Amino acid sequence: MTLRLGTFNIENLMTRFDFSGFRNQLRKDRVLALYDVKDPKVYEQLEQARMIAETDDTRQLSALAIADADADILCLQEIDNMPALEAFEYGYLYRMVGNGYRQKFLIEGNDRRGIDVAVLMREKTISGERIEVVDVRSHAMATYADLDLFNDDLALSFQPHDRIFKRDCLELELKIGGRPLCLYVVHFKSMGSGREAAEGRTGTMAVRTAEARAVRRIIEQRFGTGQTASASFAICGDMNDYQEKVQVIGNRRTGYRFEPRREVSSALDVFSHDGFAVNPMARRDEMDRWTLYHARGPEEQHLCQLDYIWLSPSLAQGNASAVPEIVRGGQPFRTVFPPGQEPARFPRIGWDRPKASDHCPVVMEIEI
Repeated sequence: MTLRLGTFNIENLMTRFDFSGFRNQLRKDRVLALYDVKDPKVYEQLEQARMIAETDDTRQLSALAIADADADILCLQEIDNMPALEAFEYGYLYRMVGNGYRQKFLIEGNDRRGIDVAVLMREKTISGERIEVVDVRSHAMATYADLDLFNDDLALSFQPHDRIFKRDCLELELKIGGRPLCLYVVHFKSMGSGREAAEGRTGTMAVRTAEARAVRRIIEQRFGTGQTASASFAICGDMNDYQEKVQVIGNRRTGYRFEPRREVSSALDVFSHDGFAVNPMARRDEMDRWTLYHARGPEEQHLCQLDYIWLSPSLAQGNASAVPEIVRGGQPFRTVFPPGQEPARFPRIGWDRPKASDHCPVVMEIEI
């Protein structure tokens, strides 16, 4: 039986306004930074107007990207709360796909900004098989000590009883047409932000590595160490790390060239180094595996995969010819595409915004 499984970082699906930019220049939107606003009340009014005006286009484009992915089960990242998810599904996604995603799951996690992971599900797959939810568990409260993962690298910034996951590892036990599937939805620690964070990936590697080890430990505890190869599980989400990238060299005037580069180390080596899980994106051409365009000016720009559907060895072997799809029609025009990859973009896409998200949805059709 066929299941379309997808993941998408929808980028800040929020129900709250962020007024911190009035005092923190690093958090001020670039439009309001053009204006000298002295009164905090006026700033709040302008920020509300800006966000409301921008959000409608953005969420129409997000819904279009999800509709193109056409997943039976969609794992989401950066969701404010269940009311935000319900409002988006009813007000935007329903207009694109109809009564598709009646089942919704979100448990509040650890993120300081309040963004959580969530799951949207159809009641049946496109092929007509029932999607049954047996159990849903949050691992947001798990600590380094709980899973015996504390080490010297983490000790530089954390304590043994600090929580491992910066958001959550949301575990869903499912039956697809009566057949079992365990789903683990994550959003790992970011690689840093701000103009000064050039080494953010290296500086935050220990945290993501611990998160990956925690996911693996949770799965091994569930199925038994040494028994995971025959289990049916998938790990989905924005993992904020990559094992390879496509370096983008050049600019609009002189043109671009693209050079694939392998990373020496990655937090995701925890999944791949001994075959614990399989990244089926490797079945695509090495120039065509990316889900995000990163740029800090022409000197630093690359394409990389941050969004993953890792399959258990059993699922990967049973779907040896299946290749993930990447929905890139919601990318802004500033994104630099290798030759032959540029898609037909959705209506009203802008140079940098509006856009569906900074990430691309990934979806894969698998046999359970």
